[in-house]
Amino acid sequence: MHTPRLLVAAVAAIGLVAPSAAAAHVRFHGPLAHVADYVPDDPGRGAVPGGWARVQWNFTGPFGVNAPAAWQNLIDAGAPGGRGVIVAVLDTGVAYADHGRRLRSPDLKPSSFVRGYDFVDHDPIPEDREGHGTHVASTIVEATDNGYGLTGLAYGARVMPVRVLDSHGEGDAATIARGVRFAVDHGAQIINMSLEFTDVVASDIPSLISAMRYAYHRGVLVVAAAGNESDGRVDYPARSPYAIAVGATTEHGCLSQFSNTGPGLDVVAPGGGADAIDADPTCDADGPPGHDIYQVTYTSQITRHFGIPGGYEGTSMATPHVSATAALVIASGVLGARPTPTALRERLEGTARDLGPPGYDHRFGWGLIDAAAATAPGGPLRPKRR
Repeated sequence: MHTPRLLVAAVAAIGLVAPSAAAAHVRFHGPLAHVADYVPDDPGRGAVPGGWARVQWNFTGPFGVNAPAAWQNLIDAGAPGGRGVIVAVLDTGVAYADHGRRLRSPDLKPSSFVRGYDFVDHDPIPEDREGHGTHVASTIVEATDNGYGLTGLAYGARVMPVRVLDSHGEGDAATIARGVRFAVDHGAQIINMSLEFTDVVASDIPSLISAMRYAYHRGVLVVAAAGNESDGRVDYPARSPYAIAVGATTEHGCLSQFSNTGPGLDVVAPGGGADAIDADPTCDADGPPGHDIYQVTYTSQITRHFGIPGGYEGTSMATPHVSATAALVIASGVLGARPTPTALRERLEGTARDLGPPGYDHRFGWGLIDAAAATAPGGPLRPKRR
């Protein structure tokens, strides 16, 4: 794990796995976009327009979330990139603005943010001291088609940065619960929690479970990371019935080696890393690991220089793919003007790409999130619930 495994039950840690040695080079799979799909000009690591597709396998590779077609669906719907939807990112903060020596990420637009709060330092400036929150937020709203860096899946949405984890990526249930209630009360439609508690039950974190129930009953979707212990049990808060629990997959379309599984897992999304042991012969736990998830964030926590670092893999990285897709679904109007959390969950599950055994299973849930299918007019491809 990137952070120490914590022994105190009511302490949460970011769901981030340690860097792999094979993360230095990115292999190009080739975009799967059709001629009519939207393909932005962001150059990725180089200077060639469209080079983002060589880096962001998670968006456009064979086992990505089908971003170009989803982007086109939203353009056709008159809401490019999920315009108008607010996603709260409860994390280590976000490099969303210039504050003295701390600078805004060069690939995040000021207009992509609404007012948030820092529940760690108790002030209205939820700036990032770690880099994790900026990476998560960038998967959702990184500036797109601006000739710089990489892309964001819901680039037209807006993020509400809510700092609930400290510079070590740790926090407690009461602080996170206050962040959830703040997000609900200040207009968030989706809450992303790329964090996990290990070895807890619901009764250990009553304030957070109550806050998640509060969000659900006020029409706010909560999306959370399933956990990174290779365990057969989903961690809290994702295990709560008030959240969509997200596992992680690799660029090979396999379960990530670290990803938790088990009852209550809803969907999977790209999280990077090595393949888990699997009955599928194309998955090889002993082979070269797949690539990480790349977004613009800090390359150094000390100097806070920005770049496209390796080392970001985990269910933390998978979770914002689902939050961003939910934002696109809301903006697309395919579920009407104000879809409920239940309707959104059913849409995401019903349009997911089936992996593993046919239908629902405890390793992949309903399957790999498919942003294009979720935002296309028409009904889900499979039954709504198991």
